[in-house]
Amino acid sequence: MRLRHVVLPGLAIALMLGCTPSHNMSTFDTLGPVAKSQLDLFYVIFWVGLFVFIVVMAIMLYAMVRFRRREGQGDPPQIHGHTGLEIAWTIAPAIVLAIVAIPSIQTIFHNANSPSKPEEGGLLVEATGHQWWFEFRYPNLGVVTANELHVPVGEPINVDLRATDVIHSLWIPKLAGKVDMIPNNDNFLWFQANEPGEYYGQCAEFCGIAHARMMFRVIAEPRDQFDAWVESQKLPAVQVHDPLAIEGESVFMSRDRLCFRCHTVAGTRLARGVIGPNLTHFGSRGRFAGSTMENTQAHLRQWLQDPNSMKPGNMMARDGEVYIGMVPELTEREVSALVAYLRALR
Repeated sequence: MRLRHVVLPGLAIALMLGCTPSHNMSTFDTLGPVAKSQLDLFYVIFWVGLFVFIVVMAIMLYAMVRFRRREGQGDPPQIHGHTGLEIAWTIAPAIVLAIVAIPSIQTIFHNANSPSKPEEGGLLVEATGHQWWFEFRYPNLGVVTANELHVPVGEPINVDLRATDVIHSLWIPKLAGKVDMIPNNDNFLWFQANEPGEYYGQCAEFCGIAHARMMFRVIAEPRDQFDAWVESQKLPAVQVHDPLAIEGESVFMSRDRLCFRCHTVAGTRLARGVIGPNLTHFGSRGRFAGSTMENTQAHLRQWLQDPNSMKPGNMMARDGEVYIGMVPELTEREVSALVAYLRALR
């Protein structure tokens, strides 16, 4: 009894805290039309379900009290069904389902049809899920980035969803519900951010050991700031001038380290790899490693020294020659040089 008095209130408090609208991953603080339509549908289904629950429980309680066995009472009359009641409890659920179906179908069509499609001039983004990071391409703008999706405020964003390995799922709680990314079966969603800000995104389909660390950010900004970001992203990688950064570029392009085999740095001769994230403007990103780490010098150093400690199972730790013993480990000097080079790529 004591345990029950502690556990039940604890569960109730946990449920209420999970619904806090101000939480970054809350679906109750909608800031876009798609998320708003999905929340409205949730409330319809919730209140209809609550009404059905109350009616059913009331009928059960009434039957338990009204027809309870009394002292000295024999067996009740044995009957076979009741045609009127059977017709009623067949029609009633059908009516309830019809009531729920109307807003459900309206929401499905609303979420499936962008108000500004790519062929009508709407912004198109190709989102690809990898184990365990997101790649974002703007095919009509010539921009490629990772784990940060920049969008203009107040405009519909069309997103083609793809996956290269296993099933992933793109989910931006405050802007849109999750939609699966399935290998060899392209999918689609659209969303719109009504307010500028930074929105949290997450893979919502279990995809392996680092699934919980497969996150991203949506950066919603005014159109002029978005256009400026696009122009900066179109440029090739900056020419580094700091001596330590120049040394880091040599390490990155070295055939003893082979970083260039997995990553692209636009404007360079060797770095054309597509296995890992595009690093052309890595230094301009706020986070890295599946958007789990702030892009600081200390975090980047730790990542280069032991990526598996920060994100277990990641491809760099699993396949990188430096980390699986095929070539000597990075020296402290090389790590410092690589940090300087990568942070200079803005």
